[in-house]
Amino acid sequence: MSEAMQSNPGKELVRAVNGVDWLRIPIKTCLITNEHDMKNIVDEYAREQMQEGDILFISEKAVACTQNRAIPMEDIKPRKLAVTLSKYVTKTPHGIGLGIPETMEMALRECGVLRILFAAFCSVIGKIFKQKGWFYMVAGPKARGIDGPTHGTIPPYDHYVVLAPAAPGKVAKELAAHLGHEVAIVDINDLGANILGYSSKELEKQPLEQILGDNPLGQGGECTPMGIIRKA
Repeated sequence: MSEAMQSNPGKELVRAVNGVDWLRIPIKTCLITNEHDMKNIVDEYAREQMQEGDILFISEKAVACTQNRAIPMEDIKPRKLAVTLSKYVTKTPHGIGLGIPETMEMALRECGVLRILFAAFCSVIGKIFKQKGWFYMVAGPKARGIDGPTHGTIPPYDHYVVLAPAAPGKVAKELAAHLGHEVAIVDINDLGANILGYSSKELEKQPLEQILGDNPLGQGGECTPMGIIRKA
């Protein structure tokens, strides 16, 4: 198996969905920052590895970092409301989410105070009926896409809050036109996959959430913020 065809530790290279086997090939890159252009990153690390029919999927966090949407923790001054609301967020081993004042503060800025308060109210109602996920369903993708520092986060982002990327659909379309392959901007972790941006209507028909549902890019320091989907 070539270096380009290695899976990340603990991850499978092939995943079967609806009777079809799909390769998910992680691509190792440099540390992506706001000094990079995603088109140049795609050219340097992905272009030569891609074949006809391949789909490139890119972590939303990588895209956001190129858009100046990674903010140092010390630059965020949470208001009292953010401190209070963050105490009621369920903490999981898979990520902080809005469970610290800094990430909750950014959710209030990104989504608006009224929307976050209404989402919190809906979350309480959901818990009464033993239903999970109502907060993020109401708060929307901007809140869901906010990442705080976690164990294993690559420095310097272990001291950053990273927001959801701006206009992920537009980014996907522009990269696809540049690369000549379909592109998806994805938010994936060990809890599942959410597709934020598709490069075409045709790509939307593909079962990408199931194909990427086990997070083949990994959750820690793999430094593989993008990958290739290919029929096995």
